[in-house]
Amino acid sequence: MLMKRLILLFAATICAALSQADVTLPGWMTSNMVLQQRTKVHLQATAKKGATVKITASWDKQTQKVTADKATGAFEFDLDVPSAGGPYTLTFDDGKKLVLENVMSGEVWFCSGQSNMEMPVKGWGMVNDYEKEVAEANHPLIRLFQVKKVVAHTPQTEVPIGHTNGWAVCTPEMVEEFSAAAYFFAREVSEKLGIAVGVVNSSWGGTPAESWVSLDKLQGVMGFQSHAKRLFETGFDEKKINQLYQDERAEWMREVFANDQGFEKGNIDKALWASPDFSDASWNTTALPVQWNKVDALKDFDGVVWMRRTVDVPAAMAGKDLKLELGAIDDEDITYWNGQRIGMTSGWNNNRSYTVPGKLVKAGKNLLTVRINDTGGDGGFYKEAKDFNAVAGTSTLSLSGDWTWKKSLNATDITNPKNMTEPVAPNSSWYPAGLYNSMVAPFLSMPVRGFLWYQGCSNVGRAVQYESLFQALILDWQARFNKNSDVAPYPKPQPQDNRRRFMMQRLDSKALPFYFVQLANYLQRKPLQPQSGWAALRDAQRKAQRLDGVGMMVNIDIGMANDIHPKNKQEVGRRLALLALNRTYGREEPCAAPDFLRMNVTDGKALLSFLPSPGSDMLQENTDIKGFTIAGPDHEWHVAKAYTEGNGQYVWRVVVECPDVPHPVAVRYAWADNPECNLQTQSGLPVGPFRTDDWDDIK
Repeated sequence: MLMKRLILLFAATICAALSQADVTLPGWMTSNMVLQQRTKVHLQATAKKGATVKITASWDKQTQKVTADKATGAFEFDLDVPSAGGPYTLTFDDGKKLVLENVMSGEVWFCSGQSNMEMPVKGWGMVNDYEKEVAEANHPLIRLFQVKKVVAHTPQTEVPIGHTNGWAVCTPEMVEEFSAAAYFFAREVSEKLGIAVGVVNSSWGGTPAESWVSLDKLQGVMGFQSHAKRLFETGFDEKKINQLYQDERAEWMREVFANDQGFEKGNIDKALWASPDFSDASWNTTALPVQWNKVDALKDFDGVVWMRRTVDVPAAMAGKDLKLELGAIDDEDITYWNGQRIGMTSGWNNNRSYTVPGKLVKAGKNLLTVRINDTGGDGGFYKEAKDFNAVAGTSTLSLSGDWTWKKSLNATDITNPKNMTEPVAPNSSWYPAGLYNSMVAPFLSMPVRGFLWYQGCSNVGRAVQYESLFQALILDWQARFNKNSDVAPYPKPQPQDNRRRFMMQRLDSKALPFYFVQLANYLQRKPLQPQSGWAALRDAQRKAQRLDGVGMMVNIDIGMANDIHPKNKQEVGRRLALLALNRTYGREEPCAAPDFLRMNVTDGKALLSFLPSPGSDMLQENTDIKGFTIAGPDHEWHVAKAYTEGNGQYVWRVVVECPDVPHPVAVRYAWADNPECNLQTQSGLPVGPFRTDDWDDIK
């Protein structure tokens, strides 16, 4: 009887498999999806070669017939997506049916960035009140799509599908590991509009902006032109790409580490301190593997340390390839065997496994040298001692135990006179265009309303470059998405009162909306920090607002000094939603603060005027504004007193003064890593950091 049941089950499984359609759709088209409403879209798919494919959408019950190519099975079709509604079905029949069920017509937003966009509601993120938020996350009108993390060197069409397995209805189980910022945005917009909202989360923690820009666009961005040109010249051959990385990194290191005592003129293949003939008798000794924060002499050190160990190789292992299992090293290493470079890797979480060619492995004493550059954080080795080995076949040599070491270069002494961008490994999530190719390009055929972006931490220290890089990314995405579709504007309601008199309106833009989060306040609070790298990066972000369709969500008041991942993602989602609801969907609620316009000086006081921005309201009266600094002709900054001027609905000016600066020439607001600042609008939205000067002390 049991055998009979198994046979019947097997037969049923085979029948189900045989009945499945040969139709293959773009990977973003799955059951439970949201299609961008009021859109005409032209799409490509494949089916049985030469077959007639019947396509039926339940919203109009019309069937279109197309013929698949006889050689490839490719076919093209059009969808005319109606106004918001559903659920619908989409049926594709090439003799076997493929049915997409529970399909909604609504609003679709593509969400991307690094860890603060990736940060899940629960998971490792644990937002404020996460248990309550998860428990209440049953929202049939919200649909979630998680993108898997993948790197590629050329634009891909296959969609990398993450834990949602395509589109999924928002439930407590699905939202736990989904982007909190994207979810809270979708919840707010869906509740306000009463329609379906779909959010795609394509993000990767710790990644820089250049990973998310197409290589074509990077060709015109400062610091990436040479790399882009040389990468195109490889023809995207993997061996040539790896060789390009080795060449570029050697070139970069010669420039940046020219004053490293361990090298001869910065040449990584002339490592004086990796030579067996060099004496390390005066060096320090420490048992490895260990993280530097556990070694008193290294716990506060960022920079370059050389570490050496003698390895006694038995005669039976001589002449055989030797595999070094070094584990993860924080942050960068170059590894040498008997003075010969055998490997180099960047990235604190990348495993180091190098093979020493047998011709370099001799019986007796051999020298293993690892040069480590720690750019910040713990530094050192993360491997367990029992797994810290050299292996040849079935023979194993332990590498744990005493190593000698010496510092060669403090991080503050590392120079970059030509402002060269550090090359990264081809398999790294930092590789230029690597994430655009794999996690953005596959979605170009998907119609969207717009984009949400939360990124910038990994570009701190490169603010001048980021200004042009970020704007290149925005223009790149706006130009590439929706090329195969005609998305109708959202029907905006007419103003119901006089509130719009006090809010500047922008003409409807044809550019796709791009709403981003400015970096939050973070790190130790300091009253004066004119060369803050975080402030400089925020300023570079601010300038992107000059582009059509771009809006900035200010985040300067809800960050955390000791956590780069602020927990109040509910407010992040709400403020992003305010931008979309006002500027994209025509709602009346204010969404932004006014922008700084100009500075006049009268009687030793700086008078700052503000210009209404689209969707902004008036400044809130404040007689004790925190966060302003002021400088005179000597360019020395001082904490300033500041207060608003005006009353009621017409507060557009701030007065800034300091007795130590009788002749003001420049003013900055909220210019620090973690500023204390309290200038806001009457609706409670914060004014973002800004400066009146254009001094070149920004990096």
